Amino acid sequence: MQIDHPRGGVHYPRSLGEFQSWFATDADCLDFLEWLRWPDGFVCTRCGNVGGWRVADGSFKCTGCKATTAVTAGTLFDRRRTPLTVWFQACWEFATAKDGISALALKRTLQIGSYQTAWAMLHRLRAVLIRPGRELLSGQVEVDETYIGGEEAGLAGGRARGKKALVVVAVEVMSPKGFGRCRMRIIPDGSASSLHPFITDNIAVGSTVITDGWNGYLGIDKAGYTHDRRSQRAAKALGEDIDKLLPGVHRIASLAKRWLLSTHQGAVNTEHLTGYLDEFCFRFNRRRSRSRGLVFLRVLQLAVGHDPVRYRELIANPTPKKAPPAPPVRRGHPPSLDRPRARRPWRHAPSKTEAE
Repeated sequence: MQIDHPRGGVHYPRSLGEFQSWFATDADCLDFLEWLRWPDGFVCTRCGNVGGWRVADGSFKCTGCKATTAVTAGTLFDRRRTPLTVWFQACWEFATAKDGISALALKRTLQIGSYQTAWAMLHRLRAVLIRPGRELLSGQVEVDETYIGGEEAGLAGGRARGKKALVVVAVEVMSPKGFGRCRMRIIPDGSASSLHPFITDNIAVGSTVITDGWNGYLGIDKAGYTHDRRSQRAAKALGEDIDKLLPGVHRIASLAKRWLLSTHQGAVNTEHLTGYLDEFCFRFNRRRSRSRGLVFLRVLQLAVGHDPVRYRELIANPTPKKAPPAPPVRRGHPPSLDRPRARRPWRHAPSKTEAE
């Protein structure tokens, strides 16, 4: 669901206090998801029929094909074991923190017993951040590549192969100054077969594409772009500052690397780097949002409109599924935030004799 003009206090909470009052129970969270998914009433996902009735467990039964559909079925929250209050709190922390939140910080904040649970929640959120049919970059767009990863001996720069991931970056250059939206993607190499698809997938035809003198960009003018090629070698010969040739992509690459080192302590595997790059672009492109609560609403809209993301899809090297062992001691699942109101324990603490 896409709301054209969402209003704070009506369509999304404006503050942490308002968030806590809106989503105090799992029932509140489920009702909000229902409103996001079917604002005009239930629509069957199987036959497309409009109309149905609610059954005892809270799901809907279609009046046409008689299929039963849960509110969370087919969404990011499908077959969840974590309470919705915890999921919503995780979405709030994810969306409202300026630099995001790490899995370890989320685990501590929400009292999640398992690091893997917190890690999987955040990666599921990262998996939904690419909005289907999003607008392409346009106008003047800088494009360049950079390596992202740990330090490696003998790889001070350039396009040399190594364990680092080669990432191509594109950013809109605004007039008279400033930058617009950005896009990032991991590519196997710096050849034209890798660079050209990125340009055509992310930049609107007719735009001016600004690159360095790398041969991999040659030929993009034949695809309908104006190619502004800036040679670093020529700039050096003239005594010019080569960092000023493509200031936009250099700024974006520097910010992304600094963000990975600060928020995530640089502990990002190459296999999961795509998700982190998507998160960085999502945050950068919404840096001027008038409300963090609005970003929270956008995250939930994307989560409701996305297919389920299973744990086995997130891990880099999944192992064959084994037969379930005997049920262990229950741990690893966070306690629900749907709790009775506290009786002001700071005023009713037991005395020392009662505690003994």
